[in-house]
Amino acid sequence: MLLHRVRFAPLLVCMVGSCLRPLVAADVPMNTNTLTVATASGWAKLALRCIEQEYPNKPEHTMNSASDVRSPRALHPAFYGCFDWHSCVHGHWMLVRLLRLFPDLPEAANIRGALNRNLTPENIRAEVAYLDEPNRKSFERTYGWAWLLKLVQELRAWDDPDGRRWAANLEPLAQAIVKRYQDFLPRQTYPIRTGVHPNTAFGLTFALDYARAAGLNDFQQLLLERARSYFKEDRNYPAAWEPGGEDFLSPALVEADLMRRVLPPEDFRTWFKSFLPELSRQHSLLAPAEVTDRSDPKLVHLDGLNLSRTWCMLGIAGALAQTEADRQVLVQAARAHLSTTLPHIASGNYEGEHWLATFAVYALSASP
Repeated sequence: MLLHRVRFAPLLVCMVGSCLRPLVAADVPMNTNTLTVATASGWAKLALRCIEQEYPNKPEHTMNSASDVRSPRALHPAFYGCFDWHSCVHGHWMLVRLLRLFPDLPEAANIRGALNRNLTPENIRAEVAYLDEPNRKSFERTYGWAWLLKLVQELRAWDDPDGRRWAANLEPLAQAIVKRYQDFLPRQTYPIRTGVHPNTAFGLTFALDYARAAGLNDFQQLLLERARSYFKEDRNYPAAWEPGGEDFLSPALVEADLMRRVLPPEDFRTWFKSFLPELSRQHSLLAPAEVTDRSDPKLVHLDGLNLSRTWCMLGIAGALAQTEADRQVLVQAARAHLSTTLPHIASGNYEGEHWLATFAVYALSASP
């Protein structure tokens, strides 16, 4: 099916009726809550420009010897662009998602060309070899791990010959990442509740989506057990402490977004009422974060926070009963977050342009 426009409404449609598909096509007016061909094209250009832009670059790189003083492209032939490894990975995910949504996107040929160059068997073997070197246990744990699995999940769900080939090429890296989760999580006694990359709940969320889609039952059971162990007894979360000054994730909302996947519906609703009681009073959690300088690489994280809050709020709302007041509170807050931030995805500053479009596409097209 050719999708010309995709609403922010797939998430809302799922909450007011039956949601049988993850994406809903609709002929809707252009507005700030709509992903159109024109918007998708603009954001695809951002990703195409950065996934093969080597510099500036901030490698998360432990050097074992002088021979490890190498360029980003030499270290990571598949994912060397977009300032850092994880942003390059999710830039690839975004391009695949946009091709699935808009097969006739003007940039389609350029996207396929870039993915053909980057996602080769040779390049992926080099990425796996990098992980296997000494002192690399914590490389991209768990944020980059999560996005790599999300990229492979997206490719596997796409009925496309190129997509199937790229998914097959990435399989050794996906297996290596799954093994790292399986090695690490039994030894991680306490969750990491930060609003940036190491956040445990976010890492579990995308990994759980992948495990279910891939039919990896043992991996799924590990993730479910860890999520319950870390978060099931949480009560009275101090939401007034959010946001932190460089957050791009809400520790509260990503945790709740995970737990809606983990607990049966009625159990989740009970848990959520105890976790965030009197939600409507949590103004610092419900009001969009203010970004004062989009040329600052940490302050612009708050644009990403507004977008990740959006997808979490809508996913959580979709898990609540239609009669619950918190449902509408979350939907209204999500709308405010989205409309505040979408005009700033292409700000002219690489600090945000190398990654924010991914968060926008996920917020606009992910289902609860």
